[in-house]
Amino acid sequence: YEIGSGLVGSEMCIRDRSLLYYIFLLKSNIVITSKNTKRKGKKDMILDLFRLNGKVAVVTGANTGLGQGFCVAFAEAGATVIGVARRSCAETAAKVEAVGGTFFEVLTDLSAPDASKTVANACKKLTGRVDILVNNAGIIHREDAVNVTEANWDLVTNLNEKLVFFLSQAMTNEFFIPQGGGKIINIASMLSFQGGIRVPSYTASKSAVMGLTKALANEWASLNINVNAIAPGYMATNNTTALRQDSDRNDAILCRIPAGRWGTSDDLMGAAVFLASDASSYVNGFTLAVDGGWLAR
Repeated sequence: YEIGSGLVGSEMCIRDRSLLYYIFLLKSNIVITSKNTKRKGKKDMILDLFRLNGKVAVVTGANTGLGQGFCVAFAEAGATVIGVARRSCAETAAKVEAVGGTFFEVLTDLSAPDASKTVANACKKLTGRVDILVNNAGIIHREDAVNVTEANWDLVTNLNEKLVFFLSQAMTNEFFIPQGGGKIINIASMLSFQGGIRVPSYTASKSAVMGLTKALANEWASLNINVNAIAPGYMATNNTTALRQDSDRNDAILCRIPAGRWGTSDDLMGAAVFLASDASSYVNGFTLAVDGGWLAR
């Protein structure tokens, strides 16, 4: 429609005037809503900051539970996902592909001495880049403190604590520094804040995770590498099966959670995508509790 067509004022029908007004809005880059008028600038709309299109996310412990949920969340946000686990991630792959995502599997024993290098090398061959690392893999050993052996202590701390540091180091050297930045999300715990009962090695390792998150953030934030953590509350996972089956402990836990229920992997999806995205670019060294209000009591 040519604005200089000669039709002006009352000679123009309502449709013509509406069309010209619409053209004006388009050229002015103004978005009309039902309540007000907003100017859309060159910067991304806020929801775009949460998109992970073109990113590659690595998730350890990806075959089940929370790790599986993280994989699906990242895929829904647009990322390619590499799942690392000791056992098959076929179920996770199916769920990622069901939402239109791409999934690669790396099977390895994460407790092995060279696990960090193995994972980094595998990722380099698969995608050539990594933008997001989620240190999710972990185990728990329940036993009275007076009976814990050194072997059981090392089994827990090597996976929950030592691997977190050295896999973060490997990914930072191999990918994040050369690429100019990256995101590391460590999975902490309520026992990063509290002592717990009959899980001294787990408490020690998860307390260390929160400390490492701060320490690495202090060194790497200036390199455009965001290191943060998520502390899940009491979640319905394999690790908590024994607790949920103990009626006394289950009732005691539920009574303290203001939300009145156990959490699920879905409850962590938003927090994970936030910390993996540009929306959290000025968040460093923080442990975000997703706990149904547990720590507020």
